[in-house]
Amino acid sequence: MLKNLLLTFLVLHGFASFSQELVIATPLALKKNRDVFQTVNDGNKQVTLFVSDKIKVTAIQLNEKMNIVDSISTERPNPKTYTNMIGYNFSNGNTRLFWSSNDFDEMFTQLYDFTNRKVETQQHTLVFKDEKVLQKFSKNEKFYILTVVKKTNTLKFHIFDKDGKYEEKNIDLSNFHFYTSQYTKTTLYGMFGVNLLPFEAPFTLQNINVENPTSLTDAAKKRKCYFNDKQLIITFDTNVDFTQVVIVDLVNFTAEEKIVNKPAIAKAEFDRLNSNSFYFENKLYQMKSTSDLIYFTIKDLDDNIIKEYFANDTKPLDFKNSDIYQEGGDFGGGKRVLENTSQFIRKVNNLNSGLTCYHIGKNTLIVFGGISAVQQSAGQAALGQFGFIGALVSAIAFNPTMESFNSYSNRKVVKVEGLFDKDGNHLEGDLPPLAFDKIRTFFDKNNDVSSQTLFKMNSTYYLGYYDNKTNEYTIRKFTD
Repeated sequence: MLKNLLLTFLVLHGFASFSQELVIATPLALKKNRDVFQTVNDGNKQVTLFVSDKIKVTAIQLNEKMNIVDSISTERPNPKTYTNMIGYNFSNGNTRLFWSSNDFDEMFTQLYDFTNRKVETQQHTLVFKDEKVLQKFSKNEKFYILTVVKKTNTLKFHIFDKDGKYEEKNIDLSNFHFYTSQYTKTTLYGMFGVNLLPFEAPFTLQNINVENPTSLTDAAKKRKCYFNDKQLIITFDTNVDFTQVVIVDLVNFTAEEKIVNKPAIAKAEFDRLNSNSFYFENKLYQMKSTSDLIYFTIKDLDDNIIKEYFANDTKPLDFKNSDIYQEGGDFGGGKRVLENTSQFIRKVNNLNSGLTCYHIGKNTLIVFGGISAVQQSAGQAALGQFGFIGALVSAIAFNPTMESFNSYSNRKVVKVEGLFDKDGNHLEGDLPPLAFDKIRTFFDKNNDVSSQTLFKMNSTYYLGYYDNKTNEYTIRKFTD
């Protein structure tokens, strides 16, 4: 049965020049409760598509043109012990999956060796004594688990290399300056322990991938990190007056601290101050607001101003390239245009504010806005990020590109977009539609789908999904 299933994937369609086109559309008897997810190896330009259920995991290797190269199947690790698939790394062009127990103590790895046509497994028992797990990172040949040691200033990395070997690295930040929102001295552990519910839970750290458009849902978090091969950048915006930046060198495992101030704003006695930041290309993009004033500042990490903009009741938002939109909320969940700058400032200041940056050619698209916590029932939340029946939360949690794709359903969001050059100067003109916009439009018309996966390779986004009407698994490609 499984061999027949894989053979049907060999029915491939050619490429055309459209911004949204069919790559694969193949008949497939896909069972319910099945995850479909992928890893993308930028080194050899290959994608490994994984199809997983409670019994088996099948790895299907695709080349740069999305042609199937090979496939391997193996048993899924014991689901009673290994409840989550938490990441991956690459070894000589092959993919190693990492499964774990709920508390991360028990680890199970599967290396899908296509050269020798076998799956190699390893088991590890990790000790997380007095540690809180913050985030997990997969990049090329290494897989990292980041923790903070309880009641200390110590970051700890649990690292697996391409051979599956394990090591630990500690970074002591005792010489850094950690303060609460009220300027009370605290520890690194205390910074992560701040309760920002209902929007942001204690001991959470939002991972941002700037290669994809970032949703305001992620950007509005006060604790964010930006990961690459050589550095991990952690930003704290729990204090409204400054952004604290922790720069971790992942080669030498040293760290440095930067404090980047936000504009000083006088406010009325009962007015609210709101602020956040976004790290992009070694610069910090900050916004700060009251109910009638908003500042947007671009600074380097040494606190030097590169560009500064502001708007208020008398000075309109003249650094925008789009209308001001509100989605969701109390007016039926639709989308409407706000009439003026003062509405935007007031509404954003009352929400969880944030901004995002994304490359369009040599220029930068910046989204400014605010978003509410989830306004939905537990039953709706179980449907996954797309809100479609069959979308599997475990697959979504493993797919950072899919995490970035966010329709803002069941949230109230207010946003506006602006285009800027590499020096931070605002550019006039209309904005071209992004691949993510085209994907959202596609789903507006095609929502009877499940088992979605979304990934990026060579500046092209590939959307995979199971069409419940035609019983076909389909991959389409979209470009900005």
